Amino acid sequence: MRARKLSFLAFAVMLAMTATGQELDGKLSADTSLVSGANKISGARDWTVQRENGLLVLGAPEGDTQLVLVEVSAANAPAATAAAWARYQPAFKRTIRQVTRHPATNGWQQHTVTQYETSPNEKRQVEAHALRNGASWTVLLIDGSEHTLNKREAAHILAVKSLQPKDYVRESFAGRVPMRLDAGRQQQVRSFLRDSMKTLGIPGLSYALLDRGKVVFEGGLGVRELGKPAPVDEHTLFMAASNTKGMTTLLLSTLVDEGKIKWDQPVTQVYPDFKLGNAETTSQVLFKHLVCACTGLPRKDLEMFFEYEGAGPEYSLKLLSNVSPTSGFGEVYQYNNLMPSAAGYIAGQIVYPGKPLGAAYDEAMQNRIFTPLGMNSSTFDMERALRSNHASAHATNLDGKIEVMPMYLNYNVLPHRPGGGVWTSAHDMSRYVMLEANQGKLPDGTQMVSADALLARRAPQISEGENSNYGMGLSLATEWGVPVLYHGGSLFGFKSNFYLLPDSGIGVVLLTNSDQGALLERPLLRRLLEIVYDGKPEAVETVRLVAERDAHERMMERRRNKPALAAAAGLARRYRSPELGELTVHRQGKEVVFDFGEWKSPMGARKNEDGSLSFVTTAAGMEGFEFVAGGKSGQRTLLIRDGQHEYTFKEI
Repeated sequence: MRARKLSFLAFAVMLAMTATGQELDGKLSADTSLVSGANKISGARDWTVQRENGLLVLGAPEGDTQLVLVEVSAANAPAATAAAWARYQPAFKRTIRQVTRHPATNGWQQHTVTQYETSPNEKRQVEAHALRNGASWTVLLIDGSEHTLNKREAAHILAVKSLQPKDYVRESFAGRVPMRLDAGRQQQVRSFLRDSMKTLGIPGLSYALLDRGKVVFEGGLGVRELGKPAPVDEHTLFMAASNTKGMTTLLLSTLVDEGKIKWDQPVTQVYPDFKLGNAETTSQVLFKHLVCACTGLPRKDLEMFFEYEGAGPEYSLKLLSNVSPTSGFGEVYQYNNLMPSAAGYIAGQIVYPGKPLGAAYDEAMQNRIFTPLGMNSSTFDMERALRSNHASAHATNLDGKIEVMPMYLNYNVLPHRPGGGVWTSAHDMSRYVMLEANQGKLPDGTQMVSADALLARRAPQISEGENSNYGMGLSLATEWGVPVLYHGGSLFGFKSNFYLLPDSGIGVVLLTNSDQGALLERPLLRRLLEIVYDGKPEAVETVRLVAERDAHERMMERRRNKPALAAAAGLARRYRSPELGELTVHRQGKEVVFDFGEWKSPMGARKNEDGSLSFVTTAAGMEGFEFVAGGKSGQRTLLIRDGQHEYTFKEI
């Protein structure tokens, strides 16, 4: 159901005063803080603002997505949500998918999110955030195209995270001197991690702490693999996933220092074979753009995940050559894994011209990054890692049970490894973060990479959301008044992150062997700041709430998925997609399994409200890949979407 379009009086209502001046029209020229009634919310650049009858509507440039702010009087969250829809869309009627409690921050005492059923062919996302301040309720309604919300994720995050009562003053540690991470405070971090592991169901993690640019602790908690006694320690290897990107840009920094490339130099001047799906965009790409998430290129992760057997670096560059922008150059933050992959392979060719792409990159990283930093265990060699002290991947299934995941799922990253393929340990990764803390200097004082080249990676290239910008494989944000350098990484069963406070050299490295590790990353930053700045204790409660929400969402997803055996009677035996390869349908006892060659999963079935039938993957850690059954001209099909792309498997 599309949102009812409101008739506004030519935007006659004057918008909020901002740092850039008084906005007089409906289109925002920059990310802008707006006042609406008793609240403040930020709208993103190029979005429109409309007001009428107490409603504030943020509209995406595409015209198909609205974020609507409504203040209502109500007794509770369900009543507030219903009243908000009645104000905005009197005829609104959708089935509720689930209702969850979120951590109440930014001056709110309660934050409840209602998600609604949408049929996959609608390609729409509908939800409501009900927030309570005392006895008053504010509701943020989100009614938008999946394509637009995916492309403009940063604008969505900006609005949700910035929403607060207008008189609320956020806790800020700006200007305060952080306390040292002495033994007592190190123990507080350890206790928080130990307790959070139990709450979230994480089998093992490794971490390191920095203070004043030096590592003051490194170690592990839990086990490498559930059911086995081997403990995690500071040398246990984990897949760091996208934290590889910052290491790859460090390699580029060494080339900048040598004058072999410039950040502002067109890539095709150095590597003429570089190619995107759009010739105009190809010509615009400078070296810094390879790693800035700012060129308008969307993700192409399904093609990376479905087709990787036997693939090498050439496949990564081939995929990239077929990707075209879906937004303007420099317009919005869009994360793409193939661009940093190309950056690494091109850098390898500059260092070792004539060598195979993969071998050149691996050797360049070893000789220029890992060896100088003392990252002696770090490797891109999957077999070497699996023979050593390494962690296994884990996920929690829909029944809430922790499972060991098959490692073959993560072989998909090998062709694209400059963007996410490194195995590393807390010991090794802390050496990389220590270099960041000391602006390119090694512990013995040697300048491994110039401060200018290193710090250029932190220069804002595109906004990620409220007070956060993406640089070159790194993010820099202001959190509770404190600058924070960070980046995360996610592969199947492995999650990583580091946070560094550049002004004080305080930081933390976190590596986990579970998908649940993603739920720990943000609370860990908050807990670190609480400890060193004596902040209000919020992190422990946040972990409890996110664990509760995660369990509830898992339960609701299990309920939505029905046994697929009867529904699968109408499926063909084999399908093929030009981009994603073959799909074979197996019936194993009472289960239906979709086998994609590289991986497979049991399936659930779901009848959608528009009458269509979906088959959904249910394997632990791979839940939620949805295939919509269809057919045309007598040929059966299965359709899968990733937010901005559609792929059709046709019967063969």
